[in-house]
Amino acid sequence: MPLKSLQMRMSDDGQTGTQTANGTANPILTLARKHHVENQYNDLDGSITTYDYNGLKDYRDILNTSIDQFTQIGAIAGERVKTGQVDLSLQSAYGITGATPKNMYEAACQYYEVDWVYAQSPDQNSWIASAWNNNFTFDTDMGGFSDENNLCIDQRGFKTIIQAEAAEFIQPEQVSLNSLVTTIAYSEDGVTVTLADNTTLTGDYVLCTFSLGVLQYGDVVFEPALPSWKMEAIQSMVMATYTKIFLQFEEKFWFDTEMAIYADKERGRYPIWQSLDHVNFFPGSGLVFVTVTGDFSLRIEGMEDSDVQEEVMEVLGAMYPNTTVPAPVAFHFKRWHADPLFRGSYSNWPPSFVPGHSENLRASVDKRLWFAGEATSLNYFGFLHGAYFEGLNAGEKIAKCVESPACVGRQHLNSVLDASPYPFVSITP
Repeated sequence: MPLKSLQMRMSDDGQTGTQTANGTANPILTLARKHHVENQYNDLDGSITTYDYNGLKDYRDILNTSIDQFTQIGAIAGERVKTGQVDLSLQSAYGITGATPKNMYEAACQYYEVDWVYAQSPDQNSWIASAWNNNFTFDTDMGGFSDENNLCIDQRGFKTIIQAEAAEFIQPEQVSLNSLVTTIAYSEDGVTVTLADNTTLTGDYVLCTFSLGVLQYGDVVFEPALPSWKMEAIQSMVMATYTKIFLQFEEKFWFDTEMAIYADKERGRYPIWQSLDHVNFFPGSGLVFVTVTGDFSLRIEGMEDSDVQEEVMEVLGAMYPNTTVPAPVAFHFKRWHADPLFRGSYSNWPPSFVPGHSENLRASVDKRLWFAGEATSLNYFGFLHGAYFEGLNAGEKIAKCVESPACVGRQHLNSVLDASPYPFVSITP
Protein backbone atom coordinates (compact mmCIF):
# COMPACT_ATOMS: atom_id res chain seq x y z
CA MET A 1 0.00 0.00 0.00
CA PRO A 2 1.60 3.31 -1.00
CA LEU A 3 1.88 6.17 1.45
CA LYS A 4 -0.61 8.94 0.81
CA SER A 5 -0.16 12.70 0.56
CA LEU A 6 3.47 13.03 1.63
CA GLN A 7 6.82 12.55 -0.08
CA MET A 8 9.14 10.73 2.33
CA ARG A 9 12.77 9.68 1.98
CA MET A 10 13.32 6.04 2.81
CA SER A 11 16.99 6.43 3.75
CA ASP A 12 19.01 9.27 5.26
CA ASP A 13 16.50 12.00 5.95
CA GLY A 14 18.35 15.00 7.28
CA GLN A 15 21.54 16.61 8.45
CA THR A 16 23.54 14.77 11.13
CA GLY A 17 25.64 17.19 13.16
CA THR A 18 24.35 20.58 12.02
CA GLN A 19 26.14 23.66 13.41
CA THR A 20 27.07 25.08 16.80
CA ALA A 21 26.49 28.86 17.16
CA ASN A 22 28.69 30.56 14.54
CA GLY A 23 31.02 27.59 14.19
CA THR A 24 31.65 25.50 11.10
CA ALA A 25 28.43 24.27 9.56
CA ASN A 26 27.89 20.83 8.12
CA PRO A 27 28.16 21.41 4.34
CA ILE A 28 24.86 19.64 3.78
CA LEU A 29 23.16 22.11 6.12
CA THR A 30 24.82 24.93 4.18
CA LEU A 31 23.46 23.56 0.91
CA ALA A 32 20.01 23.09 2.44
CA ARG A 33 20.00 26.73 3.48
CA LYS A 34 21.27 27.86 0.09
CA HIS A 35 18.51 26.06 -1.78
CA HIS A 36 15.80 26.68 0.84
CA VAL A 37 15.27 23.01 1.60
CA GLU A 38 12.98 22.90 4.64
CA ASN A 39 14.35 20.99 7.62
CA GLN A 40 13.47 20.80 11.30
CA TYR A 41 15.44 20.08 14.48
CA ASN A 42 14.86 16.49 15.64
CA ASP A 43 15.11 16.07 19.44
CA LEU A 44 16.44 12.51 19.52
CA ASP A 45 17.25 12.26 23.24
CA GLY A 46 14.95 14.80 24.91
CA SER A 47 11.60 13.97 23.28
CA ILE A 48 11.27 10.24 23.81
CA THR A 49 8.84 7.69 25.27
CA THR A 50 9.85 4.16 26.27
CA TYR A 51 7.91 0.88 26.09
CA ASP A 52 8.25 -2.85 26.54
CA TYR A 53 6.04 -5.76 25.50
CA ASN A 54 3.60 -4.94 28.34
CA GLY A 55 3.09 -1.34 27.26
CA LEU A 56 4.39 1.95 28.61
CA LYS A 57 7.53 1.51 30.72
CA ASP A 58 9.70 4.42 31.79
CA TYR A 59 13.40 3.54 31.54
CA ARG A 60 14.71 6.88 30.35
CA ASP A 61 17.19 6.81 33.23
CA ILE A 62 18.73 3.73 31.63
CA LEU A 63 18.87 5.57 28.31
CA ASN A 64 20.74 8.47 29.94
CA THR A 65 23.21 6.01 31.46
CA SER A 66 23.64 4.36 28.06
CA ILE A 67 24.44 7.72 26.47
CA ASP A 68 27.12 8.32 29.12
CA GLN A 69 28.55 4.84 28.58
CA PHE A 70 28.91 5.40 24.85
CA THR A 71 30.64 8.73 25.52
CA GLN A 72 33.07 7.01 27.89
CA ILE A 73 33.76 4.25 25.37
CA GLY A 74 34.59 6.90 22.76
CA ALA A 75 36.99 8.65 25.13
CA ILE A 76 38.82 5.38 25.86
CA ALA A 77 39.05 4.71 22.12
CA GLY A 78 40.84 8.05 21.82
CA GLU A 79 43.39 6.96 24.40
CA ARG A 80 43.92 3.69 22.53
CA VAL A 81 44.70 5.68 19.37
CA LYS A 82 47.25 7.82 21.24
CA THR A 83 49.05 4.77 22.61
CA GLY A 84 48.88 2.75 19.39
CA GLN A 85 46.72 -0.05 20.78
CA VAL A 86 44.86 -2.40 18.45
CA ASP A 87 41.24 -2.01 17.47
CA LEU A 88 38.56 -4.25 18.98
CA SER A 89 34.79 -4.51 18.59
CA LEU A 90 32.34 -2.21 20.33
CA GLN A 91 31.07 -5.29 22.11
CA SER A 92 34.55 -5.78 23.56
CA ALA A 93 34.55 -2.10 24.53
CA TYR A 94 31.31 -2.50 26.47
CA GLY A 95 32.75 -5.54 28.22
CA ILE A 96 36.05 -3.87 29.08
CA THR A 97 34.27 -0.86 30.58
CA GLY A 98 31.79 -3.00 32.52
CA ALA A 99 28.84 -1.74 30.48
CA THR A 100 27.62 -4.95 28.83
CA PRO A 101 23.78 -4.88 28.86
CA LYS A 102 22.29 -7.09 31.58
CA ASN A 103 18.63 -6.90 30.56
CA MET A 104 16.41 -6.05 27.62
CA TYR A 105 16.06 -2.40 28.66
CA GLU A 106 19.80 -1.86 28.69
CA ALA A 107 20.03 -3.77 25.39
CA ALA A 108 17.37 -1.55 23.78
CA CYS A 109 19.15 1.61 24.93
CA GLN A 110 22.48 0.28 23.67
CA TYR A 111 20.76 -0.41 20.33
CA TYR A 112 19.68 3.24 20.25
CA GLU A 113 23.29 4.37 20.68
CA VAL A 114 24.97 1.82 18.38
CA ASP A 115 22.81 -0.14 15.93
CA TRP A 116 20.47 2.74 15.14
CA VAL A 117 23.50 4.86 14.17
CA TYR A 118 25.87 2.37 12.49
CA ALA A 119 23.22 -0.13 11.27
CA GLN A 120 25.15 -3.00 12.85
CA SER A 121 25.33 -4.60 16.28
CA PRO A 122 28.21 -3.88 18.71
CA ASP A 123 30.05 -7.11 17.83
CA GLN A 124 30.09 -5.99 14.18
CA ASN A 125 31.43 -2.47 14.82
CA SER A 126 35.00 -1.19 15.04
CA TRP A 127 35.56 0.41 18.44
CA ILE A 128 38.09 2.98 17.21
CA ALA A 129 36.55 3.81 13.83
CA SER A 130 33.06 4.25 15.29
CA ALA A 131 34.46 6.57 17.96
CA TRP A 132 36.18 8.97 15.59
CA ASN A 133 33.33 8.75 13.11
CA ASN A 134 31.05 10.00 15.88
CA ASN A 135 33.45 12.59 17.28
CA PHE A 136 34.49 14.18 13.98
CA THR A 137 30.81 14.87 13.20
CA PHE A 138 29.21 15.60 16.59
CA ASP A 139 32.00 16.70 18.97
CA THR A 140 32.97 20.34 18.42
CA ASP A 141 36.16 19.82 20.47
CA MET A 142 37.25 17.38 17.74
CA GLY A 143 36.30 19.65 14.87
CA GLY A 144 32.75 18.32 14.66
CA PHE A 145 29.80 20.44 13.64
CA SER A 146 27.22 19.92 16.38
CA ASP A 147 25.51 17.25 18.46
CA GLU A 148 22.16 18.20 16.93
CA ASN A 149 20.31 16.61 14.02
CA ASN A 150 17.71 17.96 11.61
CA LEU A 151 14.96 16.10 9.79
CA CYS A 152 14.23 17.05 6.18
CA ILE A 153 10.53 17.83 5.81
CA ASP A 154 10.67 19.52 2.40
CA GLN A 155 8.01 18.05 0.11
CA ARG A 156 10.32 18.38 -2.90
CA GLY A 157 12.53 15.77 -1.29
CA PHE A 158 16.14 15.80 -0.12
CA LYS A 159 17.20 15.33 -3.75
CA THR A 160 16.42 19.02 -4.25
CA ILE A 161 19.87 19.87 -2.86
CA ILE A 162 21.62 17.83 -5.56
CA GLN A 163 19.34 18.91 -8.38
CA ALA A 164 19.54 22.62 -7.53
CA GLU A 165 23.31 22.55 -7.07
CA ALA A 166 23.84 20.66 -10.33
CA ALA A 167 21.59 23.06 -12.23
CA GLU A 168 24.12 25.82 -11.63
CA PHE A 169 26.76 24.32 -13.91
CA ILE A 170 25.66 21.08 -15.60
CA GLN A 171 24.04 21.22 -19.02
CA PRO A 172 21.26 18.72 -19.88
CA GLU A 173 23.37 17.11 -22.61
CA GLN A 174 26.02 16.28 -20.00
CA VAL A 175 23.68 14.03 -18.02
CA SER A 176 22.56 10.52 -18.92
CA LEU A 177 19.67 9.41 -16.72
CA ASN A 178 18.41 5.84 -16.26
CA SER A 179 21.75 4.57 -17.57
CA LEU A 180 23.16 1.42 -16.00
CA VAL A 181 26.95 1.02 -16.08
CA THR A 182 28.04 -2.54 -16.81
CA THR A 183 31.75 -2.29 -17.67
CA ILE A 184 34.62 0.11 -17.10
CA ALA A 185 37.76 -0.46 -19.17
CA TYR A 186 40.87 1.48 -18.26
CA SER A 187 44.44 1.74 -19.50
CA GLU A 188 47.27 4.26 -19.67
CA ASP A 189 45.51 5.79 -22.68
CA GLY A 190 42.18 6.54 -20.96
CA VAL A 191 38.88 4.94 -19.97
CA THR A 192 35.80 3.52 -21.68
CA VAL A 193 32.49 3.13 -19.84
CA THR A 194 29.92 0.75 -21.32
CA LEU A 195 26.23 1.03 -20.45
CA ALA A 196 23.59 -1.70 -20.41
CA ASP A 197 22.26 -0.52 -23.81
CA ASN A 198 25.82 -0.89 -25.24
CA THR A 199 26.35 2.87 -25.38
CA THR A 200 30.02 3.72 -24.72
CA LEU A 201 31.47 6.81 -23.10
CA THR A 202 35.18 7.60 -23.37
CA GLY A 203 37.41 9.94 -21.42
CA ASP A 204 40.81 10.50 -19.89
CA TYR A 205 39.62 9.73 -16.34
CA VAL A 206 36.61 8.20 -14.61
CA LEU A 207 35.34 8.83 -11.09
CA CYS A 208 33.49 5.85 -9.59
CA THR A 209 30.97 6.72 -6.89
CA PHE A 210 29.20 3.37 -6.83
CA SER A 211 28.18 2.27 -3.37
CA LEU A 212 30.52 -0.04 -1.51
CA GLY A 213 27.87 -2.75 -1.84
CA VAL A 214 27.79 -2.49 -5.64
CA LEU A 215 31.58 -2.78 -5.75
CA GLN A 216 31.52 -5.79 -3.42
CA TYR A 217 28.87 -7.59 -5.46
CA GLY A 218 30.82 -7.15 -8.70
CA ASP A 219 27.81 -5.61 -10.43
CA VAL A 220 30.23 -3.50 -12.51
CA VAL A 221 32.99 -5.33 -14.41
CA PHE A 222 36.41 -3.67 -14.53
CA GLU A 223 38.77 -4.43 -17.42
CA PRO A 224 41.40 -5.30 -16.47
CA ALA A 225 40.24 -6.65 -13.12
CA LEU A 226 40.99 -4.42 -10.14
CA PRO A 227 44.35 -5.16 -8.50
CA SER A 228 44.39 -7.34 -5.40
CA TRP A 229 45.16 -4.45 -3.03
CA LYS A 230 42.01 -2.65 -4.22
CA MET A 231 39.81 -5.74 -4.01
CA GLU A 232 41.04 -6.44 -0.47
CA ALA A 233 40.19 -2.87 0.55
CA ILE A 234 36.70 -3.13 -0.97
CA GLN A 235 35.98 -6.38 0.84
CA SER A 236 37.48 -5.24 4.15
CA MET A 237 34.57 -2.89 4.84
CA VAL A 238 30.89 -3.71 5.34
CA MET A 239 27.84 -2.34 3.54
CA ALA A 240 25.29 -2.11 6.35
CA THR A 241 21.52 -2.06 5.87
CA TYR A 242 19.17 0.39 7.58
CA THR A 243 15.43 -0.03 7.03
CA LYS A 244 12.63 2.41 7.79
CA ILE A 245 9.16 0.88 7.84
CA PHE A 246 6.42 3.46 7.32
CA LEU A 247 2.82 3.11 8.44
CA GLN A 248 -0.04 5.51 7.89
CA PHE A 249 -3.27 5.45 9.91
CA GLU A 250 -6.51 7.36 9.67
CA GLU A 251 -5.95 8.81 13.12
CA LYS A 252 -3.03 9.10 15.50
CA PHE A 253 -3.14 6.90 18.61
CA TRP A 254 0.55 6.75 19.59
CA PHE A 255 3.09 8.73 21.66
CA ASP A 256 3.18 12.54 21.60
CA THR A 257 6.97 12.69 21.71
CA GLU A 258 9.13 12.68 18.58
CA MET A 259 10.80 9.36 19.41
CA ALA A 260 10.05 6.07 21.16
CA ILE A 261 12.05 2.99 22.13
CA TYR A 262 10.52 -0.48 22.37
CA ALA A 263 12.35 -3.09 24.47
CA ASP A 264 11.71 -6.71 23.56
CA LYS A 265 13.17 -10.04 24.67
CA GLU A 266 14.54 -10.30 21.13
CA ARG A 267 17.13 -7.55 20.67
CA GLY A 268 16.49 -5.44 17.58
CA ARG A 269 12.84 -6.44 17.09
CA TYR A 270 11.23 -3.24 15.78
CA PRO A 271 12.86 -1.09 18.49
CA ILE A 272 13.11 2.55 17.31
CA TRP A 273 9.95 4.51 16.49
CA GLN A 274 9.54 8.03 15.15
CA SER A 275 6.31 9.99 14.88
CA LEU A 276 5.84 12.18 11.83
CA ASP A 277 2.34 13.10 12.98
CA HIS A 278 3.93 15.65 15.30
CA VAL A 279 3.56 19.39 15.61
CA ASN A 280 7.18 19.85 14.48
CA PHE A 281 6.87 17.68 11.38
CA PHE A 282 3.62 16.68 9.65
CA PRO A 283 0.71 17.15 12.08
CA GLY A 284 -2.41 15.31 10.98
CA SER A 285 -0.50 13.06 8.57
CA GLY A 286 -1.20 9.82 10.46
CA LEU A 287 2.41 8.76 9.81
CA VAL A 288 4.72 6.83 12.10
CA PHE A 289 7.75 4.71 11.22
CA VAL A 290 9.93 2.12 12.88
CA THR A 291 13.57 1.38 12.07
CA VAL A 292 15.35 -1.97 12.00
CA THR A 293 18.98 -2.54 11.04
CA GLY A 294 21.66 -5.05 10.16
CA ASP A 295 20.77 -8.72 10.15
CA PHE A 296 17.15 -7.98 11.07
CA SER A 297 16.89 -5.77 7.98
CA LEU A 298 18.15 -8.62 5.81
CA ARG A 299 15.63 -10.94 7.46
CA ILE A 300 12.60 -8.80 6.63
CA GLU A 301 13.83 -8.17 3.08
CA GLY A 302 13.26 -11.87 2.49
CA MET A 303 9.69 -11.72 3.80
CA GLU A 304 6.42 -10.72 2.19
CA ASP A 305 5.24 -7.21 3.01
CA SER A 306 2.11 -8.63 4.63
CA ASP A 307 4.18 -10.77 7.00
CA VAL A 308 6.37 -7.83 7.99
CA GLN A 309 3.27 -5.72 8.57
CA GLU A 310 1.80 -8.44 10.77
CA GLU A 311 4.93 -8.47 12.95
CA VAL A 312 5.01 -4.67 13.21
CA MET A 313 1.36 -4.61 14.21
CA GLU A 314 2.06 -7.21 16.90
CA VAL A 315 4.64 -4.86 18.41
CA LEU A 316 2.25 -1.91 18.25
CA GLY A 317 -0.34 -4.07 19.98
CA ALA A 318 2.17 -4.86 22.73
CA MET A 319 3.05 -1.19 23.13
CA TYR A 320 -0.64 -0.29 23.45
CA PRO A 321 -2.32 -3.24 25.21
CA ASN A 322 -5.40 -1.21 26.15
CA THR A 323 -5.95 0.21 22.68
CA THR A 324 -7.62 -1.42 19.70
CA VAL A 325 -4.87 -0.73 17.16
CA PRO A 326 -6.48 -0.23 13.73
CA ALA A 327 -5.11 -1.59 10.49
CA PRO A 328 -2.92 0.91 8.65
CA VAL A 329 -4.24 2.51 5.49
CA ALA A 330 -0.73 2.43 4.00
CA PHE A 331 2.43 0.42 4.65
CA HIS A 332 5.80 0.66 2.93
CA PHE A 333 9.50 -0.09 3.31
CA LYS A 334 12.45 -0.15 0.94
CA ARG A 335 14.61 -3.25 0.38
CA TRP A 336 18.00 -1.53 0.17
CA HIS A 337 20.14 -4.67 0.32
CA ALA A 338 18.30 -6.36 -2.55
CA ASP A 339 18.39 -3.29 -4.78
CA PRO A 340 21.25 -3.75 -7.32
CA LEU A 341 21.81 0.01 -7.44
CA PHE A 342 22.65 0.13 -3.71
CA ARG A 343 23.21 -3.32 -2.12
CA GLY A 344 22.70 -1.80 1.31
CA SER A 345 22.35 1.61 2.94
CA TYR A 346 25.80 2.87 3.93
CA SER A 347 29.27 1.64 4.83
CA ASN A 348 30.71 0.72 8.20
CA TRP A 349 34.08 -0.47 9.48
CA PRO A 350 34.10 -3.85 11.26
CA PRO A 351 36.35 -4.72 14.24
CA SER A 352 40.12 -4.91 13.75
CA PHE A 353 39.98 -1.90 11.44
CA VAL A 354 43.32 -1.06 9.78
CA PRO A 355 43.83 2.46 8.32
CA GLY A 356 45.70 1.02 5.34
CA HIS A 357 42.49 -0.49 4.02
CA SER A 358 40.79 2.90 4.10
CA GLU A 359 43.77 4.41 2.27
CA ASN A 360 43.57 1.73 -0.43
CA LEU A 361 39.80 2.02 -0.78
CA ARG A 362 40.31 5.70 -1.55
CA ALA A 363 43.35 5.25 -3.81
CA SER A 364 43.19 5.65 -7.58
CA VAL A 365 44.15 2.84 -9.96
CA ASP A 366 46.71 3.63 -12.67
CA LYS A 367 45.86 7.35 -12.25
CA ARG A 368 42.89 6.85 -14.60
CA LEU A 369 40.41 5.15 -12.30
CA TRP A 370 39.28 7.21 -9.30
CA PHE A 371 36.96 6.40 -6.41
CA ALA A 372 34.84 8.56 -4.10
CA GLY A 373 31.75 8.33 -1.92
CA GLU A 374 30.95 8.11 1.77
CA ALA A 375 32.82 4.81 2.10
CA THR A 376 36.15 6.38 1.07
CA SER A 377 35.92 9.01 3.80
CA LEU A 378 38.12 8.05 6.74
CA ASN A 379 36.51 10.60 9.08
CA TYR A 380 32.92 10.62 7.87
CA PHE A 381 32.15 7.17 6.43
CA GLY A 382 28.42 6.48 6.43
CA PHE A 383 27.51 10.17 6.35
CA LEU A 384 26.26 12.28 3.45
CA HIS A 385 28.80 14.98 4.26
CA GLY A 386 31.49 12.30 3.91
CA ALA A 387 30.36 11.71 0.33
CA TYR A 388 30.31 15.47 -0.27
CA PHE A 389 33.87 16.01 0.95
CA GLU A 390 35.20 12.99 -0.97
CA GLY A 391 33.55 13.99 -4.23
CA LEU A 392 34.89 17.53 -3.89
CA ASN A 393 38.41 16.32 -3.18
CA ALA A 394 38.45 13.80 -6.04
CA GLY A 395 36.99 16.33 -8.47
CA GLU A 396 39.69 18.88 -7.62
CA LYS A 397 42.47 16.31 -8.07
CA ILE A 398 41.11 15.06 -11.38
CA ALA A 399 40.81 18.67 -12.58
CA LYS A 400 44.52 19.13 -11.87
CA CYS A 401 45.24 16.00 -13.87
CA VAL A 402 43.26 17.39 -16.80
CA GLU A 403 45.14 20.69 -16.60
CA SER A 404 48.60 19.16 -16.22
CA PRO A 405 50.23 16.11 -17.83
CA ALA A 406 52.07 15.44 -14.54
CA CYS A 407 49.07 13.77 -12.92
CA VAL A 408 49.54 12.46 -9.39
CA GLY A 409 46.99 9.85 -8.36
CA ARG A 410 46.08 8.86 -4.85
CA GLN A 411 48.75 6.54 -3.53
CA HIS A 412 48.16 3.00 -2.23
CA LEU A 413 49.85 0.31 -0.17
CA ASN A 414 50.75 -2.89 -1.98
CA SER A 415 50.14 -4.83 1.23
CA VAL A 416 48.37 -3.88 4.45
CA LEU A 417 50.46 -5.36 7.23
CA ASP A 418 49.59 -6.41 10.76
CA ALA A 419 50.64 -4.15 13.64
CA SER A 420 53.10 -6.77 14.86
CA PRO A 421 54.41 -10.04 13.37
CA TYR A 422 52.49 -13.25 13.98
CA PRO A 423 54.23 -15.74 16.28
CA PHE A 424 54.35 -18.37 13.51
CA VAL A 425 56.67 -18.72 10.56
CA SER A 426 53.96 -20.59 8.66
CA ILE A 427 50.41 -21.87 9.22
CA THR A 428 50.22 -23.98 6.05
CA PRO A 429 52.12 -27.14 5.02
